[in-house]
Parts: sequence; structure tokens; C-alpha cells
Amino acid sequence: MRRVQPADPLHVPGVDPAQDVGTIRRLLPYLWPKDRPDIRARVAFAVLLLVGAKLATVTVPVFYKQAVDALSGVGGAAVAVPLGVVLAYGAARVMSQLFGELREIVFARVAHRAMHQVALETFQHLHRLSLRFHLDRQTGGLNRAIERGTAGIENLLHFLLFQIVPTILEIAMVCGILWWLYDWRFAAVTLVTIALYVAYTFAITAWRLRYRRKMLEAEGEASTKAVDSLLNYETVKYFGNEAHEARRFDKSLDSYEKAAILSKTSLSLLNVGQGFTIALGLTGVMLLAASEVAAGRMTVGGFVLVNAYLIQLYLPLNFLGMVYREVRQALIDMSSMFRLLHAQAEIVDKPGAPALKVEGARLRFENVDFGYDPRRPILKGVDFEVEPGRSVAIVGASGAGKSTISRLLFRFYDVDGGRILIDGQDIREVSQASLRAAIGIVPQDTVLFNDTIGYNIAYGRPDAAKDEVVTAAKLARIHDFVESLPDGYDSRVGERGLKLSGGERQRVSIARTILKRPKLLLFDEATSALDTRTEKEIQESLRQISAGTTTLVIAHRLSTVVDADQIIVLDKGAIVERGRHGELLAKDGLYAQMWRRQSETREAEARAEAARLAERGAEAVQ
Repeated sequence: MRRVQPADPLHVPGVDPAQDVGTIRRLLPYLWPKDRPDIRARVAFAVLLLVGAKLATVTVPVFYKQAVDALSGVGGAAVAVPLGVVLAYGAARVMSQLFGELREIVFARVAHRAMHQVALETFQHLHRLSLRFHLDRQTGGLNRAIERGTAGIENLLHFLLFQIVPTILEIAMVCGILWWLYDWRFAAVTLVTIALYVAYTFAITAWRLRYRRKMLEAEGEASTKAVDSLLNYETVKYFGNEAHEARRFDKSLDSYEKAAILSKTSLSLLNVGQGFTIALGLTGVMLLAASEVAAGRMTVGGFVLVNAYLIQLYLPLNFLGMVYREVRQALIDMSSMFRLLHAQAEIVDKPGAPALKVEGARLRFENVDFGYDPRRPILKGVDFEVEPGRSVAIVGASGAGKSTISRLLFRFYDVDGGRILIDGQDIREVSQASLRAAIGIVPQDTVLFNDTIGYNIAYGRPDAAKDEVVTAAKLARIHDFVESLPDGYDSRVGERGLKLSGGERQRVSIARTILKRPKLLLFDEATSALDTRTEKEIQESLRQISAGTTTLVIAHRLSTVVDADQIIVLDKGAIVERGRHGELLAKDGLYAQMWRRQSETREAEARAEAARLAERGAEAVQ
């Protein structure tokens, strides 16, 4: 069976307009959901507020014009009319801001709901993807993709809907008003000026992004080298390489300096070009307006109106370079997140897959073949059976394929050949959720959530009552330890459970498994990382919880499996021996060789421990 590695969803190609359009289209269903009429109503109301805000904005210069024209006249009307116009001018400015803020309030729920839904969907999808996907990628990179993607949604909506779209709408309104009030030439000059401004800004911004990227890369490199050098302070001193470290840091700073200068220079070039374009447009429109005033076809107020409109339009355009950069980055971040959603799950349930029905929990591996890479097979024709209520141990050297068996049993991967059966049901034919609900595991490396001991035990069955959690802890022989802590079951275990010892973490894992009430138990190197004393205590707990339960034990230390009903010896992915402990020793094969080597190691460790104790005793006497 050939496996195709999925494309990396975190890889971001160059600028692609088609991809940008696709990203925006991918977002639209979250902004206009079919099953949420309330959200659609909010979007429609926000659009109305947007139009209202811009209508109020474009009327401000009109009232300004009327006031100027009135003040330019003579007679009593020159006092009465401006008063009403000035009040209308003030009201228009207030309404423009009021509508804008209301739009923000109304649309906030839409935007944050979209961010919520996309983040949740991505998180759930990542849990549906295969173990292979997560092993091939850094968890931190996936988390950053979600964080940046959701932040990108907020940035895109803010800049696109609240700056770019309103500005385009205002430009269209202003051009229409100028054409209607005066002449098409005013609208044409305004539109051409803005088009030149936008084209120039986009071109220069895209060009200078290269220098900004180099500057940020150089800054990151300099920071990394500085931190790395200071963290390895002793090593630097050991080898007397202070000057070498200074040269490395200086080289990175030099790269940053050059890139920063180019970035600043290109920014000045952008600002000069933008200012020149605006000045050119203003000059052209003012010349047109002045000629119209001189010809008597335009009042002084009209001259002021045209100038006010252009300045009003150009103010938001001053931030166009920044807006373009932020929108570009938002689209890239969103594209990275949506790429995760497009990653295909390797292991999926068949349509209508039934739940696993467990009676005796008879487990059978039937001629199983498997390899993570088709060029390198791991398991070859593995065939064994664990009868209900019995225990089978699988032993072998590192790399023999022992832990692969546990991953196949949980269906993190599908077998390449053969079948895995539980009570006669092929695990590929049943739902993954029911399969994993039936199996309890105590792994070699117990990783706990950065939460309380009570939460970590209850993770085996989150809806369990407090007394059930306590009962499980007692069976796992950790209750007394937990009660001795100041916060009891509310004590936090730290990241990955590192506030607890290895034995304490294993007992939490055992309690968690007891609470789950599985039909089939799997111990995967459950005590290999523990000291001899702790190992014996944990082994006693494991024997108690596995009594009468179908149990599969994967072990490296042979002393932990001597009581198993059957021991299977794996070598290079194939079963080479099987039988009880005494039978395998009598065969004097691979198992017997492993037993002798480990016995010699244990004896050497015991002699060393005895010598240490004797030395301590002698020191105490002295």
C-alpha cells in the first residue's frame, strides 16, 4: 500500500490573486451563515450603517460650501443662514462618527463569531488527522497557524470592510457629486489621481516588502545568535571564543543595519511619491475650480468644497501602504490556516461504521504486515491471540516493532496486510471512537495536562463524579499522596506533569485508566523509565487492575512479564518465540539470552547499590 505524504499546509507560496480570492470566498460562509438569520441581519444592518456613515461624511463639505457662500453674501441672510448650515455641518460630522461606531458594534459579533467558528473547526480537524501528520510537524507551528489565521480574519475584516470598502464607496460618491454639481472633468481628475496614487502605493509597497522581510529575518537571526551565545556562556568561556561570538553577532547586526536603511529609504521614496501625486491632483482640481470661479460658473464655496473633498479622500489613503501590507499578511495567514482544513485524514471511518461490540474482549492479530514507509517494513506476518481475561506480553529489542503494535491497535495507522480483530470484528470496520473507548492504556511516558491532579485523573471519563475519581486514585495507590498535598486534588501538576515524579505520573495514568473502565488493557513499556523500587510498586498496581481483564503488555524489562500467560518474542518485526517464561528459558533461545543479559545488569546494579549503602554506613560511623 503506497502512502503519499500530504503537502505541508504551512507552506506559503508567493502572491497569488486567485488564491487570495479563494481565501476570501472560503471565509464568506462564516460571515453569511445559512443557519443564522440573526447574523445575516447584523451584516445587513452593518452595511446600512456603513452607507449611512459615508453619506453623512460626503455631506459635510456640502454644508461647509453653503456656509462659505452664505458668509460671502450681503444682508441679514448672511447671519441667519450660516447658523443653520453650521449646525447641520456639526450634526453631519457627529452622525458620520456615530454610524461608524455603531457599525463596529453591530459587526463585532459577526467577526468574532467567524473567528470562533474557524478556530474551532480547525482545532477539531487537527484532532481528526492522523498521527503521521502530527509527527511530521511541530505542534507549535500548527498552533501559530491557528492563532495567526484567526488574527488574520480580524485584520482582514477591519481593514477590508472598515477602511478599503468605505474608502471606495466614498470615492464613488464624491466623484458622482462633483460630476453632478459641476463638471465631469472634476470627477475624472479626482479618479485618475486616486488611481495613480493607489497604483504607485501598491507597486512601491510590494517592492519594499522584500527589504522589510530581509530586515526582520536579520533581526531574528541576530536575536537568536545573542540568546544562543548567552545561554551557552560557560561553553564560550571554556573555549575562549568571545571574539568569535562577537564577530557572528556583528555580522547579523550588519545585515540588519543594511536592510533597515533600505527599508527606511524605500519608505521615504513611498512618502515622496504619494505626496507628489496628491499635490499634482490637488493642483489640477484647484486650477479647474479657479477657472470656474473666474468664469462665474462656480462660487467660492464650490472652490472650498472641491478642495475639502480631495483632502477628505486623501487622508485615509495616507495609510494605504500599511493597509495593503496588513491585508496581504492577513490573507497569507488565513491561507495557511485554511490549508490545514484541506489536509486529508489518513484514517477515516467507513460510511455508517457500527460501534464495536465488546463481550469477552478477545484480541487477535492475524498475519499483520505494516511499515511506516513501504520501503522499510516494520511488522512481518505477526500472528497471535489474547484470550478473554488473559495476559500476553510482547518483548524484544529496541526497534523490533513492539510499540508499533499499540499504535495499530488504537488504529492510528491501518495495517498493510492481515487483520486486527476484537471479538471477531475487524477494527477497520467499526468506528474509531468506539474502538478507543474500549481500550485503556498506561504508556511508558505519561504526559499530563497542565491542570489539576483531579482533572488529569477525571480525563479518563470527564463526566465521572468526584467520589469515582477518588476511588480510582485509591486503587492506583495515589490517593494518600494527593491528600498530603496542600491543595489535594486541586494541586496543579505543571506543564507535562513535571511537578510530579515519574512514579506519581504513572499512578495518575493508572487511575485515569481505571476510571475509564476499559474492556481491554494495554501496558506499553509502563515501567521501563522507573527505578527498581518504584517499578515494583507500579507493577503491583498494574496486576490488581488487570486481574480478569484481557491485557496486552509491551515490555523491555523481562522481569515485569514473568507472570504473563504467554510471552511473544519479536525480532526485526517477526515473532521468533512464544510461550511462558519457564518454557522460553528452557528453549535457550533469544528470550533466554535477553534474560541473562538483563539479569547480569540487575546484579551489577544491585552490587553498586550495596556498595553505595556500605560507603554511606562507613561515613556515618566515622
